[in-house]
Amino acid sequence: MKSTVLVVGGAGYIGSHMVKMLGGEGHRVVSFDNLCTGHRDAVLSGPLFEGDVLDTAALRQVFSEHAVDIVMHFAAFCYVGESVVAPQKYYRNNVVGTLNLLDAMVAANVGKLVFSSTCATYGVPNTDTLDETHPQWPVNPYGRTKLTIEQAIGDYAAAYALNSVSLRYFNAAGCDAEGKLGERHEPETHLIPLVLREALRVRGGGDPAATGLRVLGGDFDTPDGTCIRDYVHVEDLCRAHLAAATRLASGLVGGAEAYNLGTGCGVSVKEVIAACSAATGIDIRYRIAGRRPGDPPKLVANAARAARVLGWSPRYAEIESIVATAWNYMLNR
Repeated sequence: MKSTVLVVGGAGYIGSHMVKMLGGEGHRVVSFDNLCTGHRDAVLSGPLFEGDVLDTAALRQVFSEHAVDIVMHFAAFCYVGESVVAPQKYYRNNVVGTLNLLDAMVAANVGKLVFSSTCATYGVPNTDTLDETHPQWPVNPYGRTKLTIEQAIGDYAAAYALNSVSLRYFNAAGCDAEGKLGERHEPETHLIPLVLREALRVRGGGDPAATGLRVLGGDFDTPDGTCIRDYVHVEDLCRAHLAAATRLASGLVGGAEAYNLGTGCGVSVKEVIAACSAATGIDIRYRIAGRRPGDPPKLVANAARAARVLGWSPRYAEIESIVATAWNYMLNR
């Protein structure tokens, strides 16, 4: 059965990939985005309603104009370092904005939500891989805002029958396999596009030794001293949202559920740079800089619950395949 899906943050990186996939699956899609970091031309299916989650009137209007079945919520500020120096920005948008959205859903009698959460809710891991039972003790304001939202969603589920699935991403990466969509952050802070931008600079005749690429921390307690992360392709994240939406639409969710999304394979910063160098055939150099505030040394997913309940597993299981899609997008922009 096809649904009408409201994608909040539908013009952003992950949201735009979600909109494209939903449209390709035959769903009716409505995007809601304030375009502060999103791009109008990235919305490839359905109408775009320009609005802000802090604007309660705009939220009421979009629900009054469209008979929404399911909401997918991506609209959050998500930079760990920025959240440390500007927590007010994060609490207002991420927490207050989401509460406004939940209130609008309750008022419109829309009771199905897929929420974009994060592994940052776990904090510093006490196991090699993190499953959903790991204690949630976030170490930065970004992670704390997402945990606060998860808790609020649980309370709304109990009080207002608002059923939800929270998907705790590990490191979102990669681009649309067709090369139509990709990462367009300004400023860019994600590792893979930063490394590939350096490759483009050298490819264009730049001196490899004049690199501006910085590795944030070379003294972590990891085998090569750099952070280890679990990189999960954006299209795999979107497929998990589809699976979550199907579970919600089937009436199988009675309350608030949460699932990790990752490959289960940790890759260090230096290993990512090596993969980018191999994919591009370019000598990519870097400089070691200070650590970013709030960064744990290692975050790797145990996504067995998503496999078991949602039937989800990553199709892009290797960092090389993820990098290849990002490089293809950059070459064809």
